[in-house]
This record gives sequence, structure tokens and C-alpha cells, in this order.
Amino acid sequence: MDRIPLTTKIAGEGFRVFLAGDSTMQYNDSTTYPQTGWGQVFPLFLKENTRSFNFGKNGRSTKSFIAEGRLAKIDEGLEPGDYLIVQFSHNDEKIQDPSRYTEPYGEYTKNLAQFAATAVKHGAFPLFLTSITRRAYYPDGTVPESHGDYPAAMMKYAKSAGYPVIDVNTLSRRLLEKVGEQETRQFFMNFDAGLYPCYMDGKQDNTHMRYPGAFQMALLTAKEIARLGKTFPAYKPLSDAIILPKNEEIDSTER
Repeated sequence: MDRIPLTTKIAGEGFRVFLAGDSTMQYNDSTTYPQTGWGQVFPLFLKENTRSFNFGKNGRSTKSFIAEGRLAKIDEGLEPGDYLIVQFSHNDEKIQDPSRYTEPYGEYTKNLAQFAATAVKHGAFPLFLTSITRRAYYPDGTVPESHGDYPAAMMKYAKSAGYPVIDVNTLSRRLLEKVGEQETRQFFMNFDAGLYPCYMDGKQDNTHMRYPGAFQMALLTAKEIARLGKTFPAYKPLSDAIILPKNEEIDSTER
């Protein structure tokens, strides 16, 4: 059963944060432990009175998310002043699957516009994130681009439409390069046999994350959101709701 939260606004509540994405964002229960989506960790970076609702779901592209009525569920809950964070491309890239595949400068950006329109019609605010990189390394320790034209297509659309976009793809690549190939294994579902009951044979998955990786990706995102308010005044309430570890705090003048 999908874990779809109740989205009724509490009396006196200012705004809520809605998350739309794929398995790298989704909430995971004990049946997939230790897999952890960054959206599962993101509430750690929000002030106590700010609620987030994670609609991220394994295997979804912009196309299948809309087709299955998942955006319609968000549409039912959004209210003025809320924020809709949108992050897709892992499954939009699957050209062998017509039910999910979208062309980056075609249907993909048209679908992103539909997410934005859904937010705007309620007086809510869309925020776009490019996808987290896959863990892969060249011999020189650099991380290759793993999402083709999709990050650039999202950034072009968001900027042309006047919406903020955070390039998590580039930020996550830089992080993996800084931390290094061996140490970043702990970030992903890449581990030896015998460690976890759900995966006794081990796993070699460099797309989906364990808690340390999800925390780092949520932190990257939260730090950039904390800066948004300075450039996009409508996003200042969201920026002000971000809490960061002391060693990661940004200058207050950036908010």
C-alpha cells in the first residue's frame, strides 16, 4: 500500500512542503531497509512547525506519476503559500519503457510545466531539483554525468518560466568526488552479503541510498533552499524554515 499522508492544514499552520519524485526521494519502510530516500530525511532540516508530505514513489517518471493520479492527489491538498518540490529524471530516461520515457526537451519539460501549473493555481510555489547523480567514477576520481540532457532541460525550463531550480545533480557529483570512491559506498545500497536481513546476498546498487547518503543529499538541498529567499522573495518563508547543523550554517544575509 502507498504511504500517502493526510494533507489537511492544521489551524494556524503557515505552509506545508509537498515532495514529488521517484525512489531517490521516497519514504521507505522496514521491508526495504536500509534503503532511505532523501525526502525521508528532509524533515530533519525543517523547523518543528513546518510539515512535509512525501509523495515520492519508486520507479515513477514525470509521465507515470501524472498518469497514476499522484499529481492529482497533491492537487487535492495544496493550499495558498505551500511549496511543491519536484525532482524527476531517473525513470524519464528509460527509453525502453513507453509508459515512463519522456524526451528531455519535449514531454519531460511539458510535464514539469504541469507540476508548476498545479502549484500556481492554488497560490503555491514550485521548486525544481535536478536528479541526484549515480555513483560511478572515472579512473581519475571524477564522477561522470549520468542523466544526459535532463538536468539541463529542467534548468532551462525553470529559468525560462521564472521558477527556482537547484542543480542537485552537479552538487551531488561534486560531493562524491570530494569524498571519494571507497568512502561513498556507504552512501548507497552497495554492500557485502550478510549485513542486512532484507538483502542477505548483499547488493551492488549505486542509485538508491542508505541513511548516510540520504542525509547528505537532504543537506545539500536544504543548504540551497536556505539561500533561495534572497533571490526569490516568495520563497523566503521556506528558506527561513530551514535548520542546518552548526558547522553547515550559512550567513544570515544569504537568506
